[in-house]
Amino acid sequence: MAVPVTFTKLTGLTGGTPIGTAVYRADLSGVGLASIQSIGIFDNSSGLGGAGGQFSGFDLDAISLSTTNCEDATCAAGLTGIAAFDFGAGTLYSPGAQRAPADPKLFGTDGSGTGLDNIVATLAVYDGNSTTAIPGAAGFVSLGDNGSISFNLTSAISTTGLYLYIGEVGDNGEVAAGRVVVGENRVPEPGVPALLVLATIAAAFTKRVVRAHRN
Repeated sequence: MAVPVTFTKLTGLTGGTPIGTAVYRADLSGVGLASIQSIGIFDNSSGLGGAGGQFSGFDLDAISLSTTNCEDATCAAGLTGIAAFDFGAGTLYSPGAQRAPADPKLFGTDGSGTGLDNIVATLAVYDGNSTTAIPGAAGFVSLGDNGSISFNLTSAISTTGLYLYIGEVGDNGEVAAGRVVVGENRVPEPGVPALLVLATIAAAFTKRVVRAHRN
């Protein structure tokens, strides 16, 4: 079960240099789930706001969970947060479309453009440089128009007194609260069902070969 969450934009900005990250807070106490194991962010900018090419779509500076209720961006950026994110295998990234002129891949992604490069994105820290200049841009990942990113948490986290914070680089109209959901279960990795089917077929084939050999 996954449910959408409602965000409140905090006052002020945070981030790197240039500074320009807007932070949004969601109170997860009222989502109707006792605990969560996943978070999904879906871009819905539809070509509105922001830049083009590798910087298309919603630009995520950072994401964090905390039991502290912050009212401004500086407070949120300074929180230690709950250590529940795995920005490696626990993060599922689906690139969206780029606006012209297109680049080989979206900013903050790995060499294939289909996964997160957290050495560039640094999603545990609100440190995004609010610029599209290269060199200069750093500390965030761009989702592309209608792209998405999902996080499988390292353990189930109680929603009692829990707040979700996300940082949007540029504060330029790509509203982070458009489609953000939390789930009580983990998000399946792409291709897992297919791999299970192949494994089942392979096992059945092996059994048939062994039986034929014995006969």
